[in-house]
Parts: sequence; C-alpha cells; structure tokens
Amino acid sequence: MSLLRSLLFPHSVAVIGATPREGKVGHAVLSNMLSFEGDVYPVNPKYEQVLGLKCYPSVLDVPSCEMAVVIIPARAVPHVVEQCGMAGVKVAVVISAGFRESGIEGLKLEREMLKAAQEYGVRILGPNCLGVANPRIGLNATFTATIPHAGKVGVLSQSGALLTSIMDWAYQMKLGFSAVVSLGNKADIGENEVLEALREDEGTAVVLGYLEGASDGRGLMRVARAVTRQKPVVFLKAGRTGAGSKAVSSHTGSLAGSDVAYEAAFGQCGILRAYSLEELFDIGMLLSAYPELKVRRVGVLTNAGGLGILAADACVLHGLELAQLSPSTIEQLKRVLPPAASFYNPVDVLGDADAHTYASALSALCDDEGVDAVVCLTSPQAMTDVEAVARAIAAVGSKKPIVACLVGGSRTEQGMRILRERGVPTYPYPERAVFSLGRVRTLREGWDEDEPVRFKVDRASVRTIIERALELRKSTLGVEHIELLEAYGIPTAPSVLTRDIDEALRAASAIGYPVVLKVVSPHISHKTEVKGVITGISDASELESAYSALMARVGRYAPDALVEGVLVQQMVEGREVVLGISEDEQFGKLLMFGLGGVYVEVLRDVVFRVSPVGRSQALKMIRDIRAYPLLSGVRGEERYDVEAVAECIQRLSQLAEENPEIVELDINPMVVRREGDGCVAVDFRATLRR
Repeated sequence: MSLLRSLLFPHSVAVIGATPREGKVGHAVLSNMLSFEGDVYPVNPKYEQVLGLKCYPSVLDVPSCEMAVVIIPARAVPHVVEQCGMAGVKVAVVISAGFRESGIEGLKLEREMLKAAQEYGVRILGPNCLGVANPRIGLNATFTATIPHAGKVGVLSQSGALLTSIMDWAYQMKLGFSAVVSLGNKADIGENEVLEALREDEGTAVVLGYLEGASDGRGLMRVARAVTRQKPVVFLKAGRTGAGSKAVSSHTGSLAGSDVAYEAAFGQCGILRAYSLEELFDIGMLLSAYPELKVRRVGVLTNAGGLGILAADACVLHGLELAQLSPSTIEQLKRVLPPAASFYNPVDVLGDADAHTYASALSALCDDEGVDAVVCLTSPQAMTDVEAVARAIAAVGSKKPIVACLVGGSRTEQGMRILRERGVPTYPYPERAVFSLGRVRTLREGWDEDEPVRFKVDRASVRTIIERALELRKSTLGVEHIELLEAYGIPTAPSVLTRDIDEALRAASAIGYPVVLKVVSPHISHKTEVKGVITGISDASELESAYSALMARVGRYAPDALVEGVLVQQMVEGREVVLGISEDEQFGKLLMFGLGGVYVEVLRDVVFRVSPVGRSQALKMIRDIRAYPLLSGVRGEERYDVEAVAECIQRLSQLAEENPEIVELDINPMVVRREGDGCVAVDFRATLRR
C-alpha cells in the first residue's frame, strides 16, 4: 500500500528542473501539475518563481515532499536522488534520459542513481520515462500535451511516446483513466509492483499495458494471477520477432524473451493479449464500460442487411453465437417493427428506421434472457437521423452490454461522439466491434485451475546420469539414456544399446520382434536426416540385413560422426506426438506439446506452457493443438489415451523443475496408444548446461 500511496496519491510533489521556458520538459511538467490537489514545489536554483509558484534552489529546501519529478541532465541525477533521500522523498520519478538505454556510460550512471536511492530507501520510477498521472486528484506529472479524463482504467507502459499516443486516443474516445504509469527503463519499480498497486486501487477496474520485456517473468505471473481474479488485464507485448526484439533492447535495454513464453504465460495467468495498438484500444474501450463482461450469445440490431451479415459472420469467426431469440421477443419485435423487417437475429429494422424504432427494438433484444450482449449497427442512409439514433441507443437503460457501430464517415462523427460521451463503446466497423467481444469472451479461459502434482520419482538416478555426463564434459544425452525418463515415471519402449551385430541379435530376441534399429551418436541430432532409423524388423535375418544397411547409411551420410552403438528397441504403433522442455530467459522452463514425428518442425502444430503445470493445464495443452481431433477420435475412430499423455506432461514438468541443468529436452516421438493403453516414449534427446 505504501507504493500505491506515494506513487498515485502523493500529498506533495517537487518538480526538479522546473523552468519558465516554454518548449522545455520542465515547463510542460510543471504546467500539467498546476491542477494538482496537493502541494507543488518547483525546484531550480536559477529562478525564484516559476509559473506563479515559489521556486526553491534545492529539494532540501522545500517544506515537505513525498514525490519528486526529476527533469535534469543524466549526469546530475545520482546526486539529486541522494538529496531526495535526505529530504524524505518516498518516490522519485526520473524523466531524464541518457541511462542504460544509451550505452555503457549510461548504465554506470543508472547504477550510481540506484545506489543513492537504495541508501535512503527512495523508490525510482524510470529513468527515461514519461512520468505518472492520477487524474482523480489532478496529478499529471508527465510532459504530455493531453490532460487525461478521470475514469477507472489504469495504464502502464514501457514506452513513454507510445503512452502519449494512448492518452491522446483516450481523450478523443472519452475514455477516463484512474492511473497512468510510464515504466521507462524499470531500474527499480517495474510492471509487477505497478500491477500490484493497481490491484489494490479500488478506483481501477481495468488494467491496460504496453510491455517490451518482463523484469521477472515468474513474478509477473504470480502478481497477474492475483490481479486478474479481481479485474481484467490487457497487455500489448512488443518484440514478437527477431527484429522487434533487437529494437526492444536498443529502446530500453530490456531483454524481450521468446514470444511463445509470453503467449503461454499471459494465458496461464489470465492476461488478455492484444496484438496491435488497435486491438488494445478496442478491447480497452469495451472493458472500460463493462469490466465484468461475460458474453457468448450476441444479438445483432441493424438498419442495413449487409452490416448484419458481416456481424453474424464475425460472431462465428470469433467464437461467439448468434443468440436464438425467444418467441416473446419475436412477438414484441413484430409489434414495434414494420412487416417488412426481419424479426430474427440479426434483426433488421430497415433503412428508414427512426430513433424510436431503434430504441424499441434494442430494448426488446436487451430484455431477452438468451441474449448476453447486443451489437447495434447503423448505416447513415438518407432517412437516418444518426445523432437522434445515437441518443436513443445511449438512452436505453439496460444492464445488458450494448456495443454500437456507426459505419460511415462524416455523417457518423457526431453520433459517435454522442455515444462515447455517454459511455457506450463505439466502433467504425462491425468486425472490430464483434472481434472485441470475442476476445473478451476468452478472458480467464487459460487460468491455472489446479496445483501441480508432486509425483514420487527416482530423482537420485537422474542426478547420477546428469552429473556423470557433466564430469565427462558431455552436453547432450541421447536415446541411450532414455532411462532418465523412466526414473520420472514416463513409460519408455524396451530397448538395449548394442555394440555389434551379435549383441543386437541377442537384444532383439530378448525384447521380442518386431523391433527398430536406431543409430546412437552424439554428433547426430536428427537420425532421420542420415537415414539412421530402420523400423518393422520382424526376424533375425531381417535384423542382420538392417544392421549392415544402417551402418552403411551412417557411413555415407555422416562419415565423421562417432557411432557409440545401435539401439535395439521394441516396435510400438500408435499416434505420434512430441513433448519437450526448453528454457526462457524471463520465465524459466517451458513445456511443449504437439504433433510429433519427422514433420514437427514443418507443421509447427505445437503449444507451450510455463512450467510447472497441473492436470487441467496439461489437458488444455493437448486440446489446443490443431491435430487434437486425431487423438480425440475423428470420424468414428477410437480415442487415444489423452489422460496418459497429460500425466506424462506433468511428470516432464516435475523433471524440468527439479533438474535445472536440463536446458532442452525432446521426446519425439511419444507414441500414444488407444484409450486406456497408455503411451510410450520411443526417442529422446536432452541438452545440458555445463
């Protein structure tokens, strides 16, 4: 609560670097602070008065100061932060740039600043940030030209310039903010603490954010789980591509992390991810009006049949349903609409519908218990009084969410303004309106619903395998160490590592035909690329021929590879899937599941989760791949043992968490048998951190 109090509700603010010179940041910040309900103290030794306020030579001279806004050259910031600590300042908002984002010298300055702050217990927002605002108390310690409206949307952003754009858009859309926080370089205060502060703030109902990289990925998930259980959170994460990640690093010195990790993490902790500014704006506008929106069945009202069809198509495409109107609703529509109207969803009130007709039809749809929300579409036809229709839509007193869409140009501008002023989410196209509803429908779908199970495993055996490999300076483990999986209860196909044809014949006899031969080499990652696997060997004669052929192939396609032997393995049939472990710099261990076999890297039908996971999340991973119908029983086929795979995912998760040296691991393929018959790992490869 102390950070929330000092950051968003300070009783006094010093503006260090205030200036009467227009066009300077110090002038813009102080001008914006003139509406602050608390005390404002300009600080600049060059002036006795700035903008009608007494100016102090140093922060040490002000009467009292809970927050300081620092707008001075970077080289002077560490000393001024030290003075802030001596003056009792709780939070310093460092707008100044020239720190980590500028290179090594800037990084040194940032560390000096932090050292001074930590010595006195001063918290730092920034540096290289836009500032902070709380319109509810007139606090606008930013240099934006737009004074935000007060409202219930909290915004945090790692980009100050982008935040300026968001604030300008929100002003035009009549969207009000409870708090605006620019993170900048996140030298001290980061997104996790700001999220926690916004969770505590009763005046914040929705959180929007722009993020380039997480300082503490697992911490973000932990805080976000708590926040999203109380209020919706929507983040736009930049740096999705290699080029974007590189730009992120040069922008704020952050590590972007892998995009699949953020995708997984956001879903698991309930953060709704926007993929563009337009999506962030559109979803934010909807949630600002209806923060607790739950929607599946949509009613569509229109004065143009074509718009209704577009909205209906969009509903289906985005996972929504066109509501089935009740008989009583249809009868009510017949009483208020002309005979030529369409009384079924989408409801077409016809092109000459006036404001009263719109209001009557909209009220009927809102009263239907089978309708969760209504999309109200208007085309500015010659007979349409758009402004009157807008006022009628806004006047319908319904608890049901109403989303308006005025499709046109100059003739719809005033109507859109009327609707936005009255708090009705308004869009220029039906697809964007429905898309926003569809995205909000997915809120909370990916939440972790159960705690990970701790299985009884043979960790000691795994530690022995890993430590022995590291002693030998081996960084990879192949299928010859598949017993590593067995130690964690992951079923494997019976197999024996052999050194010559005689050992191979004895192994096959013991295992039982049919068998598979696989070359074992630390220099061969993908056996199929060197034709290093032969399947379906049914007797000793075939095995002798296959063994000779296998060694010849490896000699031809990988002549420099060290061959440690040939694995003889029981032939297993079923659906092939892949399970895996990888590591992300922000979120730690990731789990992968998908369609397996030799085409996994081509088809890319895989999903990721941040480890650890419980049963419900493991099952969701399986259901989320496109090929899931191949496992669930397509066209009358038998189902495959999905529950067994889900347990293996959980056991793999425990393996990842308990053995940090494993940085990558692939079980490809794991063969899934019919329902009730389990699954079997038949190949395996792991990479260790030395």
